[in-house]
Amino acid sequence: MSLVHNIVGPPTAARVMLLVHGYGADERDLGGLLSYLDPEGRFLTLLPRGPVAAPPGFAWFDPGGADDATFASSLDALDDLLDEVCAANAKDRADAIVGGFSQGGGLAVALGLRRSTRPHPLGVLAMSPVTPDGLDYDWDAAASVPVLVHHGTEDPLVPVARGRALARALMDHGVPVVYQEYPMGHAVALESIQAAKAWLDQVVAGERPSEPMPEEPPEPLVKPVTTAAFEAEVLRAEQPVIVDFWAPWCQPCRAVSPVVEQIAAMRQGSYKVVKVNIDEEPAIAQRFEVQSIPMIGLFRDGRLERAALGAKPRQALEAELGMLVIP
Repeated sequence: MSLVHNIVGPPTAARVMLLVHGYGADERDLGGLLSYLDPEGRFLTLLPRGPVAAPPGFAWFDPGGADDATFASSLDALDDLLDEVCAANAKDRADAIVGGFSQGGGLAVALGLRRSTRPHPLGVLAMSPVTPDGLDYDWDAAASVPVLVHHGTEDPLVPVARGRALARALMDHGVPVVYQEYPMGHAVALESIQAAKAWLDQVVAGERPSEPMPEEPPEPLVKPVTTAAFEAEVLRAEQPVIVDFWAPWCQPCRAVSPVVEQIAAMRQGSYKVVKVNIDEEPAIAQRFEVQSIPMIGLFRDGRLERAALGAKPRQALEAELGMLVIP
C-alpha cells in the first residue's frame, strides 16, 4: 500500500520524525505542531495520510474496534514508508522519532515497539493513543526505546484510564516511560506540546527519560455516566441516585454544578450523585424526555421519580426532589 504523504523540513535535518494523524484528519493536521516541537529544524518530518476515508478527512482503521486487518495493513504501510523516506534521504532509521495522535498515537506505539527485523526508532511520542489489545511487542528491544504518553483527563472519546493502562503495561515490561496528564479533552494542548519538546530534547541527547506513574486523581464527587454505564450506575443502583443532566454550552448548568457537588458531599452514603452530558449521551436524554436543562432528576428503584428544572439554591432543589432539606 502506497500512502499519500508530505515531507517537511530543511535538507540539513539530522533525522526523521514520523507524525501520524488521528481519525478524521489528514496529512496536514499535525504539521501545525512543528513550530513548537521542532523550532530548530532538527527533523525531516514525515506526515502521511490515512488510507481509509473518514469525512472530513481520513483514518487508519475502523474506530469501532480497530479491525485487525485494517490496523495491520496501515501499520505495515507506515513501516514501509518510514523505511523508504529514511533511505531516500540518507537518514538512519534508528535515529527516527515516531509519534502520533489518537489512532496515530496507537500506531506509533505499535510501530516503535513491534517485533521486526528493521531497526527500532529512537523514541515514541503517543498523544491520546488508541491502542488495540493483543499487539505483539518486542519487549527486549522496547526496553531501550523511550516512550512519552500524553492524555487528557477530560477526554470523552478515549478515556484517560486507557492511557494510564498503556503506560503501566509498558512500565511493567521495563520500557522507559514518561506518562503525563493534562486538563484537556481529546486534543493537544500547548502545555503538553511544550513538555513533548523537552522530552524530545532529552531523547535526541541520548537520554532515556522515565518517571514513576503519577497517582490517580481522587474519584470526582459527581461522576460522569455514559449510556453504556447508565443501567448499572443509575437504574440498578441500590441507593437513590441524583442525576444532573447538563451540557457544556449551558450557562445555568454551570451555575447549578457547584450546588449539585455540595449535595453530593453532604449526602454521601445516602444518595449517589452522577451527571450526564446530553450532547454526548442523547439516547439517555431522549429516553427520559429531557427537553430543558439543567434538569436534576431523582431516580429510585430503576425509575425517574422526580425532576427539578433550572438553577436554584440547594434547599429549593432538595425540596423539589422530595428530599429532607438540610439547613
